[in-house]
Amino acid sequence: MIEPKPEILNTPPAYHGAFDYNELRQLGYSPDEVIDFSVNSNPYGPPPGVHETIAKVPLDRYPDRECIALREKLAEQHNAKIKNIVVGNGTAELLLLIAQAFIRSGDTVLVIRPTFGEYERAARLAGGAIHTLDGRDIHYSQIASAIGTHTPRLVFLCHPNNPTGFAREIQPLGGLIDTFPNTLFVIDEAYINFAPEARSVYAHSYGYHNLLVVRSLTKDYALAGLRLGYILGTPDMIGAVAALRPAWNVNAMAQAAGLAALDQDSWLHETVRQLHDDKLELVTQLRSFGLQPLPSSVHYFLVNVGNGAAFRSKLLRHKIMVRDCASFGLPEYVRIATRTPQDNAKLLTAVEAITP
Repeated sequence: MIEPKPEILNTPPAYHGAFDYNELRQLGYSPDEVIDFSVNSNPYGPPPGVHETIAKVPLDRYPDRECIALREKLAEQHNAKIKNIVVGNGTAELLLLIAQAFIRSGDTVLVIRPTFGEYERAARLAGGAIHTLDGRDIHYSQIASAIGTHTPRLVFLCHPNNPTGFAREIQPLGGLIDTFPNTLFVIDEAYINFAPEARSVYAHSYGYHNLLVVRSLTKDYALAGLRLGYILGTPDMIGAVAALRPAWNVNAMAQAAGLAALDQDSWLHETVRQLHDDKLELVTQLRSFGLQPLPSSVHYFLVNVGNGAAFRSKLLRHKIMVRDCASFGLPEYVRIATRTPQDNAKLLTAVEAITP
């Protein structure tokens, strides 16, 4: 009997927020009936003009394999060149490509938990051996010590982190990258535009050969149904990832939507500002119910509810979905992403109804 590689058989799936359509079907719910606080996307999007733009995309024509126009636009925004950028079908695909490009069987990979589950999954599928650190109260000196001890081939860091919303200090992070030139640092900045005070490590550490910065357009511009992300790095590192891409991995509508969205800087800044105001109001109201949302630099945050799975299930009966954090190793928590004031009011009504 021919079996898949053991890495495939032995790697569990990564769990995510967003709708489980089979679960909704079993409950008799339509996705249009449920308000989703389990995903961290911009609730005010997509930006104006995106729907009109993708409606004009010819469906009988193959998309640009190299995403040249989109890469040119991104290069302009990041003061880079198109050879510094590769675009993918969302960050999940890009993380898989990075792992396949750089992790060899048996290589140590360092992951700072709790964090996005795709880091471990991608590393395990590539044959990596995972070493983890508890990052809830960790200093850069401890990360440096772990790198020095375990000499990982690759380190995954989320900035700001998912699910905690913690944004890292850039100067010491750049120091780590400089100190360990034989370790590849993959910095996931999918949520950085939701943290106005946070700085990008790419701008601070431009040109490091051992750095790849992963960015998402899905979250900022609410393009989850299209899937769109990109990586910044040196040309040789970007070339290695690009060599693994399936042909036409970014469809024509995603490319067109990305180009239209990137012209909406003022819209993005205004919606993020509004979202932070909305978050402050939501957090205040949750505290009035006796809950204690943890501080975060972004619009999503953790809340200790005792039993995250039970809390999620109770809210879902009210057609409200939050993220159960058991898969992050935080079974007592849920993650809530701020939405519009109207949606937030419905969440608060449901929380009040299930709170003893």
